[in-house]
Amino acid sequence: MLQQTQVKTVLPRYLAWFTQFPTISSLAAASVDEVLKAWEGLGYYRRARFIHQSARMIDSDYLGKFPHRFDDIMKLPGIGRSTAGAIASFCFGMQTAVLDGNVKRVLKRWHATAEASDKELWLLAEQAIAESGTPAIWNQAMMELGATVCSARSSDCASCPVNECCDCAFQVEATNAVRKSTAVLDLHWRVDLFICSQRGIWLTQRPDTGIWGGLWSPPITELTETPDKGPLHIHQLTHRRLHLYPQHLDSDPVGCGRWVSSIEGFALPTGILRLLEKVT
Repeated sequence: MLQQTQVKTVLPRYLAWFTQFPTISSLAAASVDEVLKAWEGLGYYRRARFIHQSARMIDSDYLGKFPHRFDDIMKLPGIGRSTAGAIASFCFGMQTAVLDGNVKRVLKRWHATAEASDKELWLLAEQAIAESGTPAIWNQAMMELGATVCSARSSDCASCPVNECCDCAFQVEATNAVRKSTAVLDLHWRVDLFICSQRGIWLTQRPDTGIWGGLWSPPITELTETPDKGPLHIHQLTHRRLHLYPQHLDSDPVGCGRWVSSIEGFALPTGILRLLEKVT
């Protein structure tokens, strides 16, 4: 949940998630729609799909018990080497390294290897974890150090607990470590609103892949040209800016979809919810 999402947004959702899905088996038994609805508003819905797939895999292949072997953890959908290392060290005390963006930055500065490849950084991280004696504390400390003291935009070397053994102490050019911003692509979408006082609103399910994969929304058509009239709502994603143009239609909808009297039980993208608030 914390990937690309702020702590203040995650905390209440984290507690609500375990109220709804208290066990791996309860999550595995849930439908995809139930899982996506519980995730509504957190964005990056692919993460929810991975969690759901992992729960079903654990329930079927590991008798409902989270696997303790590193190789088995790596088999779970959405779990990469760094995440598996964090789980294995935090939960099971294994000597497995973590290499997220913060740890990479700390290692590069610590060893004065600004151009080090991921392969080289993994080697450094594994050497350090082998000597640490307490892998869980070491991994947490490295991530915390990079997130607070040794950040990309500023480096507080005076407060750093390892400045005496850091090859870049008091010599860090923080501006060089700031990641280049990625261009944001503007997309213009027409949102067809079929709203009936007797039947409700017509919703279709988005394809499993792509923006808002698997979520429900009114039919959407991507426009090749920018309309003369501005959008009613603009929704910002990480690398996309969605300009939404609602169009009320009185004709009968065609294609796959369903009339729903209430959207409460359906997982809708935040952008669509905000749009509907403005038109209803």
